[in-house]
Amino acid sequence: MKILAVSGGVDSVVMLDMLAGDDCVVAHFNHGIRSDSDEDERFVGELAEKYGLHCEHKKENLGAGASEELARERRYCFLKEVATKHGGVIYTAHHADDVIESIVINLIRGTGWRGLAPLDSPDIERPLIGMFKADIKRYANRHGLTWREDSTNTDTNYLRKRVRQTLQVQYLQKDAVLKLYEEQKVLKKQIDELVAGFLTPSNVYDRELFRQLDDAVALEVLRAALLQVGRSATRPQLKEFLLAIKTYKTSKKFNLPGDYLVKIHKDYFHLS
Repeated sequence: MKILAVSGGVDSVVMLDMLAGDDCVVAHFNHGIRSDSDEDERFVGELAEKYGLHCEHKKENLGAGASEELARERRYCFLKEVATKHGGVIYTAHHADDVIESIVINLIRGTGWRGLAPLDSPDIERPLIGMFKADIKRYANRHGLTWREDSTNTDTNYLRKRVRQTLQVQYLQKDAVLKLYEEQKVLKKQIDELVAGFLTPSNVYDRELFRQLDDAVALEVLRAALLQVGRSATRPQLKEFLLAIKTYKTSKKFNLPGDYLVKIHKDYFHLS
């Protein structure tokens, strides 16, 4: 089952038109951030009815001051609930310009190499990733589609929207950036496969291993090991953790995000 994340904007409306079929469910999350968000919800409901599809929707009043991160977190929480309910896979309408914006934002924030391969979650399908925004709008106009414009698109309080406006007036070799993105995704997959060879089913790790590994490799192994137990950390936090593994005395504890304490034993540490 395809769980189509439809906001009502042109991108998701085009994705819906392209994929609509008996194996689809429309999913709409109303953040309650904008004054016209209820109108978007009604529009998507009517659109789903037009295509003869079931629509799952949910509203949360996050408020006008809600961050992009919170809005994204709550939206994906909802989408995962819908996917679980219907035994389906989430489909989003991210496109090529979204990839470029994400890379630029990650560079602004000081990304590591993984920031050059955004929007690459293995459990989410993105069928429009090879299309630019201009291609999507041409499709919409050619097929006589209607959509809702996000009233906050010109709001420069959001970093992504500031970046988007800047990219619209700046010269950028988008094809070259996309080529880099595709190459980086291949490298990411290869690195993840290699790192998986260091992981243990018991989640117990030898401290000496991390003293011997190159720091870049050690950080990737630590990241994967934490993800295996449902935890995550930023790159600076991983660096601090690696230093603790190398230098802490026996039985000292290291505090990771979410008050997750890891006890460093003499020769090993255990991620419970």
